[in-house]
Amino acid sequence: MTVEDERLVGARAVYAGGRWSTAVTSTRIEVRNPYDRSLVGEVGDGSAVDVDVAVRAAREAFDHGPWPRMAASERAEWMRRLADELERRGPATARLVTNENGQPTSMSRVTNGAVPAAHMRYYADLADQFVPEEERSHVTRAGSSVVRSEPVGVCGLIVPWNFPQSLLTAKLAPAMAVGCTVVVKPAAETPLDAFVLAEAADAIGLPAGVINIVTGGRGTGAALVDHRGVDKIAFTGSTAAGRVIAARCGERLIPVTLELGGKSPAVVLDDANAEQTLQQLKSLSFMNSGQTCFLLSRVLVPRTRLDEFTDGLAAVAAGLVLGDPRDETTEQGPLVSERIRSRVRGYVDAGIADGARAVTGGRDLPGADGYFFEPTVFVDVDHASALAQEEVFGPVVIVAPYEDEDEAVALANDTTYGLGGAVFAAQDDRAMALARRIETGTVGINGYRPDLSVPFGGYKSSGLGRENGPEALGNFLKTKSIYC
Repeated sequence: MTVEDERLVGARAVYAGGRWSTAVTSTRIEVRNPYDRSLVGEVGDGSAVDVDVAVRAAREAFDHGPWPRMAASERAEWMRRLADELERRGPATARLVTNENGQPTSMSRVTNGAVPAAHMRYYADLADQFVPEEERSHVTRAGSSVVRSEPVGVCGLIVPWNFPQSLLTAKLAPAMAVGCTVVVKPAAETPLDAFVLAEAADAIGLPAGVINIVTGGRGTGAALVDHRGVDKIAFTGSTAAGRVIAARCGERLIPVTLELGGKSPAVVLDDANAEQTLQQLKSLSFMNSGQTCFLLSRVLVPRTRLDEFTDGLAAVAAGLVLGDPRDETTEQGPLVSERIRSRVRGYVDAGIADGARAVTGGRDLPGADGYFFEPTVFVDVDHASALAQEEVFGPVVIVAPYEDEDEAVALANDTTYGLGGAVFAAQDDRAMALARRIETGTVGINGYRPDLSVPFGGYKSSGLGRENGPEALGNFLKTKSIYC
């Protein structure tokens, strides 16, 4: 079976222990294209029994299979072969994700088609360098002891719908590199592309049970978090859901990594180049129709340049090309669902009721069948309002003035979130000095350009732990001391 050719039938299965099996649940989740609402496929809404099948397969592979016992360099070779298969499927995977979530194909080609293979190769290289044991000299007595790093065990990977493939492999690759086995729970909105991973694993003959997949909604995710056979949870999604997962993991005393929401600031200093800054904000403030966790949704500018940047950003928003995400000229596709569009509309309507002014946008796209919402720019926003404080997760940006750099920092930090941010200035050293004062896990200088080698994650309500970089290996390891 292939996702491309037998999507409606094959995607109903649970992938466990290297085999496809029919889901026990009779409940189905329809996946519809958010642009034309056509049926893309169906999957099972996995029950606790379906989750148990997948977890047992992962448990068996971890407790008795070869994966955690083979040399890290051998795992690295498997990962490189998997990367090759994912890369070969990349163009088709990108098209599939575009049909699932409405992401423009020009973006999906990178985030869902190319980045997963890059993740695999990067962590394969780190696996080649991985040293599981270190001999450490004693301080209080003669001799030394051994400090050993071991895989944490069976990992539940719960993945969102906005960048489903790259956010999956950001967890999967480091977990595999250190010897963990996994159960993947893709988002209900984008479950079909997860089976591409299963196809790739089958194609290379990956040891059974290393990768397992069960589809479904919130109940499926809850069953995975609560399963006693799971040793670790890695989750990307909303802060509200992250708090629930953290509490459940806390009750079980198992580790959890959370990459959650954001309300990230773009601090524009008084000497910033307007044209260059606005060009960066075109992407960074409206990326993926605003459905991006690190979105620069609060643009803070000197009061003396408020009109300049308000008008400039409004022109950028109004000029974005909305349409069929399969069209190469489209810059923004629809939102993923009517639920998300209604949520965005609710924040916009509440902001207007609170006195905020939309200088452009602020409504559904007239005449469009898909779940479109106009790119929107607000001014005169009460800093204490929900529009200024909460993650909208749509193409909605506010522009707010500040008097001096101290106030800019105070405004930037006055939120419960701390995921992303950027500082724009003519002088990099000046921007760097201000970036060090922003309470957020990641900050860009005259842009925002994450890299696989550099850790990504948030402060405060934006999460726990880090993805990317060698730091991510630690998410999937536990430490043993052998006293000698």
